[in-house]
Amino acid sequence: MTTSFEPLDLAGVTLSNRIVMSPMTRSRAYGPGQAPTEATAVYYAQRASAGLIVSEGIQPSVVGQGYPNTPGLHSPEQVEAWRRVTDAVHEKDGVIFAQLMHTGRIGHPSLLPDGLIPVAPSPVAAKSQVFTAEGLQDCVTPKELTPAEIEQTIADFVAAARNAVAAGFDGVEIHGANGYLIQQFLSDNVNVRTDEWGGTTQGRIRFGVEVARAVAEAIGAHRVGFRISPGNPYNDIVESDLPTRYGELLTALSPLGLAYLHLMEGPDRELTLQLRKQWQGTFILNPFTHPAPTGPESLRLVEDGTTDAVSFGALFLANPDLPLRLQQDGPFNTPDAATFYGGDERGYTDYPTLS
Repeated sequence: MTTSFEPLDLAGVTLSNRIVMSPMTRSRAYGPGQAPTEATAVYYAQRASAGLIVSEGIQPSVVGQGYPNTPGLHSPEQVEAWRRVTDAVHEKDGVIFAQLMHTGRIGHPSLLPDGLIPVAPSPVAAKSQVFTAEGLQDCVTPKELTPAEIEQTIADFVAAARNAVAAGFDGVEIHGANGYLIQQFLSDNVNVRTDEWGGTTQGRIRFGVEVARAVAEAIGAHRVGFRISPGNPYNDIVESDLPTRYGELLTALSPLGLAYLHLMEGPDRELTLQLRKQWQGTFILNPFTHPAPTGPESLRLVEDGTTDAVSFGALFLANPDLPLRLQQDGPFNTPDAATFYGGDERGYTDYPTLS
């Protein structure tokens, strides 16, 4: 029986355990031009005992930003700042991937320069609100991407992936979940296109597949993961026929030889098992435990073969030494939700370790 505390070969990189730090937006990129700070380096280095750290969502382009103070990977200043973060993690023998997150229609013009507005597959506004410097505001009607702009957006992902490697990341995770741009292309209610980027299942999956293919060709498939959240309604997403749609997505992604698939699970465990069986590479599961955060009981999913590794979100945020705490069955610090987004070191780098 395999346990979560055994090593895992991730496309040629040996992870010390099968406990993954899930990507979590913290909105603390206070450096010049949405760059991470010294505190960011401390934060991730504290958590380097994870088998794999997946960073907070990092926008691959200026227009990909959807929240205040989130970091980018599209400027030399950002690359230099992230290098200090990855160096700090590697000094602790950690492995860290950069999550590339284009938020698409989720955002607001006040967050963007030069009169830009959020973009999407189709000009359909999300029935939701986003945080801005002026407080919560309604999402606006986004600009529909032209075919040429879609190709440019793919190129932006490629450039950000190259920047991630230059910044010392061990790889990248393409964010195809949580109602952001790639899942917007997959959805019924956001993607109402009738061209080759919409309409059919093959059209809907095309953008995500082309992003993955282009990034894999640029930096090597062994450095690329892909995250999905089938049926997740977050950010006003509607998807139908999940087994077919995501089955076709995995059929198209599998030949690329990516490092891993990262599934943010919904309530349908049968779908999880279908996708797990279909995916031939490393499978990382963020299990459905709503309304509670993922906890120690989820380690059994490695033991019974449901997944190769388990990702933890809020529990890792609050417990820098989470693998040790899981191995010793606690105790666990309680996450402080009031400090999740923005702020200073409180709720960021001041959670105590067992030592």
